[in-house]
Amino acid sequence: MSVLGLSAGERALVVAPHPDDETLGCGGTIARLVADGVDVHVLAVTVRAAPMWGGVSDPVVRQNEFIQACAALGVTTQAMAWIDETGDLDIAARPRALVELIEQHPTASLAILKPDALLIPAAGGFHQDHQVVHRAAFAAARVHARESKHTPSLVLGFRGVEDHWCAQEEPWRVHVNTSAHWYAKEHALRCYTSQLRGGGHPRAIENIRTTDAAAGGALGWHYAEKFVPYRLAY
Repeated sequence: MSVLGLSAGERALVVAPHPDDETLGCGGTIARLVADGVDVHVLAVTVRAAPMWGGVSDPVVRQNEFIQACAALGVTTQAMAWIDETGDLDIAARPRALVELIEQHPTASLAILKPDALLIPAAGGFHQDHQVVHRAAFAAARVHARESKHTPSLVLGFRGVEDHWCAQEEPWRVHVNTSAHWYAKEHALRCYTSQLRGGGHPRAIENIRTTDAAAGGALGWHYAEKFVPYRLAY
């Protein structure tokens, strides 16, 4: 059975606020799409040099991790858009530029790829960057006249690992069986050594596995990822 109704040769674009969100949110689904012959492309919006809980965000390290993780998932193209060397970039102050980025980035955008599916961060994410990227991607995916701009037929929102703390509950009504692809996701996750955590942290691999197992177990599967459906047009 084809996943999400997509066929071999069709395209999916994943918009990740930061490098690692594509793997945390939908790495198993990416791996399954690739296995089904779908071309998957990832646009990571920004990475910044800044202190972070448990360490430091180093843009060079994180770009290398991003490349390795996308290779582990079988991604066709990965692009890193805005690199913030000073830690001062506020993407919330650039909403128009962010919409244009998703619409027109030279290698991974709606205009270049004309994707059949668009996967974006869900609206209920707790992180301010995720909220801003959601709004921009949602705006970019609005319906256009066919001769004007590309409109993806399928638009889904993916969840971040820490999004159990959220102000907006959404209907997670699309489930993708990722049982056969959990280990590809785990391989990609392990590429992000600077971002993983231990113990009871949501970014601990054992907790990510438990979350995916709970999503799958509800439907009799080993693992699954859940999505919010924003557009399903067939």
